[in-house]
Amino acid sequence: MIVGIDMGGTNIDGVIIEDGRIVKSIKKPTDRDNPFAAIYSTLKELLVDCDKSKIERINLSTTVSTNAIVENKTAPVGMIIQSGPGMTYDHLACGQENAFIKGYIDHRGNVVEELDISEIEDMAEKFTKEGIKACGIVTKFSTRNPQQEIYIRDILGDRFNTVTMGHTMSGKLNFPRRVYTSYLNCAVHSTFNDFAVNIKRALEKEGIDAPIFILKADGGTMTINSAEEKPVETILSGPAASFMGINALLPSDKDAILLDIGGTTTDIFFLADGIPLFEPLGIKIREYNTLVRSIYSLSVGLGGDSSIDIIDSNISIGPKREGKPYAFGGPKPTPTDAMITLELISYNEKHKDRANESMAELGEKLDLSVEETANLILETMGKMIKDKVDELLEEINSHPVYTIKELLYGKKLEPKLINVIGGPAKILAPILEKTLDLPCNYPSNYLVANAVGAALARPTMEITMHVDTSKKVLSVPELELYEKVSSRFNLEMAKEKALSLVRENAKSIGITSGNVDAEITEESSFNMVKGFYTSGKDIRVKAQIKPGLIEELRGDINA
Repeated sequence: MIVGIDMGGTNIDGVIIEDGRIVKSIKKPTDRDNPFAAIYSTLKELLVDCDKSKIERINLSTTVSTNAIVENKTAPVGMIIQSGPGMTYDHLACGQENAFIKGYIDHRGNVVEELDISEIEDMAEKFTKEGIKACGIVTKFSTRNPQQEIYIRDILGDRFNTVTMGHTMSGKLNFPRRVYTSYLNCAVHSTFNDFAVNIKRALEKEGIDAPIFILKADGGTMTINSAEEKPVETILSGPAASFMGINALLPSDKDAILLDIGGTTTDIFFLADGIPLFEPLGIKIREYNTLVRSIYSLSVGLGGDSSIDIIDSNISIGPKREGKPYAFGGPKPTPTDAMITLELISYNEKHKDRANESMAELGEKLDLSVEETANLILETMGKMIKDKVDELLEEINSHPVYTIKELLYGKKLEPKLINVIGGPAKILAPILEKTLDLPCNYPSNYLVANAVGAALARPTMEITMHVDTSKKVLSVPELELYEKVSSRFNLEMAKEKALSLVRENAKSIGITSGNVDAEITEESSFNMVKGFYTSGKDIRVKAQIKPGLIEELRGDINA
């Protein structure tokens, strides 16, 4: 038995899946001020009359980290940044306090300039005096040699509750992104950990001993203990659950547009020959480019509860949600009110009267009837989605297409269908089909598809291996592995080693049975020349356990 919980901007959804079937589901309003309470109350109600001893795992998708960053409610962070010689990196200042320190390690991991210990001591003292309890340490090329980051951490001792070292964030090379990723990891650490501690205590109180997993931006999961170490990986957990839900309920092997239309936002994804598009470098959140690997997605402020205004005699929907729909006592008309007016959603006479009142008020400004206004709102919604999809496709097709599996050279995305989930999915499907001139499908479980996606997402991991045979050094920063190899080490040996490491570490990420679906996603080997002779090889390999489903759903699941 698997439990899946997804916390969206408007609703929190939950499902229980047993033997490949959805046996129970629930939908409740989100409490953004207390996400723990919202998830706990949903879990408690979902598990009434359930044999808790049968629960194999609980998968959670949470907006805790994302909301903290977007709403600027993060903890103050002190950043220690070592940029080395060359261009200045003052623009990378992102913490409450930023210290750009001396010292340098080159691109091959050689220590060129030692640290100034007194400088680090002074900075640590300054941070603590200002009440900063989280510190990020990022040195250039630390993935090649983490020695100075580790040394700085040891100097700091226990003066900070949270210390993030850049080399532990990712094995990819990109100094600016490493700085921002380390900063965000520190900034959301206390917020996410408070949430995680409360979740674990609540489940213990309920007598539930099942392992807990958190959705990551790449559509996979990580253990809650791992998420406490790297909460930055849980950014965009919600869209990941959306994508996995569509993938589970409406599998496809074609180029496709995937939509999750919620109460607050519409999330847009794409498939290339049935494979999800990926961010090649990492996601961007607010002004921060990160190394957090993620499914390609875009969130638009357009949903069933988006507020509606009339601007220059035209309907304007969103991007804000200013409360409940007008029918339920909210301040402004919304698309949900339009759906109630057209009797596409059934509510009592009081709610319908208020919905009609809001449509009449808008219609008066547009010189349209109540029904004409409601229809125009839904048509406008469809057109807004089409315009954004067209804009994204133009952008995607102007660059190389990256998928979770590989770079598709010369691939142009030409969607053949639309798959949609979310509260308004059934109502908007025919409108989208007409507006985009593509077949539009929605599953029978479209209302709780996000929770299904959360429940069925399997654990993932990615490692980046670098081998310098001249120095006889192999490194895998994600595993904090640095070891000696033979000068005869080659690309085939590196690939074999990378796959072996992924499989060996599968248990640590929550894969306890079955075959480990590991694969090589990137590989390269270049001769290094010193003088007129080859001095060794520079080998780089990426391996992953790719995102996918724990199990396939059974039965008639599509509408």
